[in-house]
Amino acid sequence: MPTFKYKAKNNLGKIVEGTIDANAESGVAVALRQKRLELISASPAGGLTSLLSALTRKGGKVTTKDIVVFSRQFSTMVNAGLPILQGLTIVAEQAENPDFRVVMNKVRDDISNGVPLSEAMAKFPKVFNTLYVNMVKAGEQGGILDVIFERLSEYMEKAEGVSRKVKSAMMYPIVVMSVAVLVVIFLMVKVVPTFRDVFASFGAKLPAPTQFLIDVSDFLASKKSFIIVVFLVAVWFAVSMYRKTKAGAYNWDMMILKIPIFGILARKAAVAKFARTLGTLIKSGVPIMDALETVAKTSGNLVLEKAVSNARDSVSEGKTLTQPLKESKVFPPMVTQMINVGEETGALDAMLNKIADFYEAEVDAAVEGLTSIIEPILIVFLGVTIGFIVVAMFMPMFSIGNVVG
Repeated sequence: MPTFKYKAKNNLGKIVEGTIDANAESGVAVALRQKRLELISASPAGGLTSLLSALTRKGGKVTTKDIVVFSRQFSTMVNAGLPILQGLTIVAEQAENPDFRVVMNKVRDDISNGVPLSEAMAKFPKVFNTLYVNMVKAGEQGGILDVIFERLSEYMEKAEGVSRKVKSAMMYPIVVMSVAVLVVIFLMVKVVPTFRDVFASFGAKLPAPTQFLIDVSDFLASKKSFIIVVFLVAVWFAVSMYRKTKAGAYNWDMMILKIPIFGILARKAAVAKFARTLGTLIKSGVPIMDALETVAKTSGNLVLEKAVSNARDSVSEGKTLTQPLKESKVFPPMVTQMINVGEETGALDAMLNKIADFYEAEVDAAVEGLTSIIEPILIVFLGVTIGFIVVAMFMPMFSIGNVVG
């Protein structure tokens, strides 16, 4: 069925634009009348519009911020008694992201045709993930959509905050080290050769540090250095291909959790996300089996996913959630003990949210501590490296000065 781009007028006289699927232009007018819209003009949606629609079906460029803003706005509208269809129309009209606007128009069109909200959102898995869809489905069944969307916005803001802090903590040393390496390469390729020509005119034997730097500089400037570049690219390609395999992806995620310092930070962030996600799902009325399946799919770490999947199998057999989590050795003892208490007291959702609060605070403290440790280490590294180059370059001049004296 072709897609048409339309311009119409609503019952308040406001101009509304969007896209709709219809067999012909006359079908557009009929479909819009059902939505209480008067057609002004319609044309086949081709070129850029079709491309945009195709992108948004796969997720497009919709950001977490777009979804958080939508969740808060829609929660307020539903709480105020606004019909879902009208609320989606308002959200679609005022959405700043054109990709997200297309998604909202599609969701609204499906709902106007009798499709449940959760099913309409499930058609855009890259925009609304499994967790989001399952919670919306629970909200529809329980008649608490406004509460669900409020919880979703809070959950996404906290999860995004933890993820952003972990990424910044890991990216900071990588960026600084990259800049330091580029500066050193520049000195070795552009500056050291100038001194080499000067020293060659002296005809004297150079000190070992100076000769070492000149040899490294000559190597970097020669075609032989291309071999190193090719080797590094080959290693990067091999690692990338290995990570695409099931075993490779699992081993990579396991290695991330075992890296000194950064692994501890990644583990705390993973535990915080697990606890926050599972606690939010259970509190929203999602069955425990569905909740564990969703947590496993959205964990972002295959080691954690396997541990949660094993826990789900254990629960399906009538066993506790605690034992398989303890056996996985991914979760700290405090976490499994608190989950055990939550299971025994029937307050698992509240206990999980307390765990999430604790570990999110731990991530904050770890990021601050890591930053305070890394900064002086990087400064010392840069100082020693640059200092060695400077001293090595001036050592022959000191020797010449002594000879002249």
